[in-house]
Amino acid sequence: MSKDSQMRAAINQKLIEMGERERLKELLRAKLIECGWRDQLKAHCKEVIKEKGLENVTVEDLVAGITPKGRALVPDSVKKELLQRIRAFLAQHAT
Repeated sequence: MSKDSQMRAAINQKLIEMGERERLKELLRAKLIECGWRDQLKAHCKEVIKEKGLENVTVEDLVAGITPKGRALVPDSVKKELLQRIRAFLAQHAT
């Protein structure tokens, strides 16, 4: 396991242990709904299903098709806020 992977795993473990991961997920969910991300992605799903036909789309195909667009649609302001909160958490709980 690379040093970077170990660091990510340690940070993730700390976030889980302290309950911060769930709080961050709830914040992210609320921010994405607030900015219209969810509605945009829902519309994109409908487009993909309409293009391919309901009978020709599996859940796996849909997820694979919308994931890149979903990631690209997340506003930079939401990403920055989440990153700031993670940094603040780590600074507060540094060992």
